[in-house]
Amino acid sequence: MPASFIYDAVRTPFGKGGGALAGVRPDDLAALVMRATVERTGIDPARIDDVIFGDANQAGEDNRDVARFGALLAGFPTSVTGTTVNRLCASSVESVIQASRAIEAGDADIVLAGGVESMSRAPFVVEKSSRPFPAVGNQTLWNTSIGWRMVNPALPQHWTISNGESAERIARAWGISREAQDEFSVRSHRLAARAWSDGTYDAEVVAVPGVDLARDEGIRDDTSVERLAALRPLFADDGLGSVTAGNSSSINDGASAVLVAAEGAVPGEPLARIAGRAAHGVDPDDFPIAPIEAAHKALARAGRTWADVDVVELNEAFASQALACLQGWPELDPDRVNIHGGAIAMGHPLGASGGRIIGHAAHQLARRGGGVAVAAICIGVGQGLAVVLER
Repeated sequence: MPASFIYDAVRTPFGKGGGALAGVRPDDLAALVMRATVERTGIDPARIDDVIFGDANQAGEDNRDVARFGALLAGFPTSVTGTTVNRLCASSVESVIQASRAIEAGDADIVLAGGVESMSRAPFVVEKSSRPFPAVGNQTLWNTSIGWRMVNPALPQHWTISNGESAERIARAWGISREAQDEFSVRSHRLAARAWSDGTYDAEVVAVPGVDLARDEGIRDDTSVERLAALRPLFADDGLGSVTAGNSSSINDGASAVLVAAEGAVPGEPLARIAGRAAHGVDPDDFPIAPIEAAHKALARAGRTWADVDVVELNEAFASQALACLQGWPELDPDRVNIHGGAIAMGHPLGASGGRIIGHAAHQLARRGGGVAVAAICIGVGQGLAVVLER
């Protein structure tokens, strides 16, 4: 069975909700990173067997298969197909996994994976009335940027709490203090700011034309535990809450792309080989801890243990979520996790985040000259995905 390799990974800077990228359509963001990948690697786009892009929303300008529209807008030949996948926060991890399976099954030689999200431009939606022109009654206007909408009443109510309420629940269940969450968040900002200043991200980020955004927009160089301690909890009314806007990821916009191919199908040396992958499910209100078992499974399938791991990219949906995962990986040195910052600082545009963490893990292995990396991510409604990379 052929192996699958990552040959390149690129992303946009991530914008804040309503910020620098709010005026850019998601299909244009997708096209940008697709085009950049082709230009950076020098491959003929006609050789791409498929484009697989993740997108969690798909309710606005990203509707009707944004992967295909992105490829067309990127100027790819119409022979290059595209499919859009949705595994919520892990949509672009899912796209990389599907690309690797296609390579390993012999169904493709080159697949362009990735993802996109414009949470700023996500529309409001209204359910259709049972009658064309109802004489009485009101309709609910749903915000599609994030969270539950049009929930099936057959689901248990405790499953359909908000992600923030789940993060609060996990903080209490796992004994994670407010101070620990704020300290972790400050670490994320400081490491991200330092990495950008040191040029760490220069090789994997492409500028968005016409937009003044030199780095991820959400990074706060001057934040501190004292400043974060002044923020009020958002998801608890009992005076015991600990999850705030300061120790959570935010509403964001951005796109990422990961070029997955068979060995030798793309010029140059690959960044990393995809060695293992796994999914794991938990109760929906326990979604923050799902990456724990997903990573254990992926390492086992790669024939590796935590003692082998050099780099970990864990998406930081919430500080409590990330800290709970670290508790679930006691063999792992926490200093190997998100050494260049994470989503609390850089942002979490849902469909694009997985491509960011996998891409950055692959670039890190290339800079190190070898090693083993784990990229893991939690998913609303109770899932986790993990991928193991080797070089």
